[in-house]
Amino acid sequence: MDLKDHIRAVPDFPKPGILFYDISTLLMHPQAWRATVERMGKAIAPHAPDLLVGIESRGFLTAAPLALHLGLGFIMVRKQGKLPGKTIRFTYDLEYGSDTIEVQADAVKPGQRVVILDDLLATGGTMQAAVELLRGLGAEVVGAACIVELRFLEGRSRLDVPVSALVSYDS
Repeated sequence: MDLKDHIRAVPDFPKPGILFYDISTLLMHPQAWRATVERMGKAIAPHAPDLLVGIESRGFLTAAPLALHLGLGFIMVRKQGKLPGKTIRFTYDLEYGSDTIEVQADAVKPGQRVVILDDLLATGGTMQAAVELLRGLGAEVVGAACIVELRFLEGRSRLDVPVSALVSYDS
């Protein structure tokens, strides 16, 4: 099954000149979604993670069912102010400004092996911020994975962990 057949390209979203790759149509197709979870599982299993980490918000859609499929725990990396209890924050630079992500302080034990997931890898800024945040908690970040990679944005080059992508676009 070609997963690209189930990913919708939406021109001029969220602003003119952007071509948005929408996984909503993939999620709506049960066979394509099952194939996605199974293929992602095969891609990350060699890393032998203890936990899967989903980046807000579509990363949750990828990581949570994959964690269930692999019999692993799942934790969330969220935007600032969205998680209850004590959190650890990481602020990183964007092209115009900065952003802050956080995780619950007790979400990861030192030495736990984690793989970070998101639906799409573009510039790699948020993914690398999540890597640094989790390393700050003592996690061993053994890999990252996504459904879609926008190869032309070279986000993979910003990451210092192995990256798996199921579908890539060159423009």
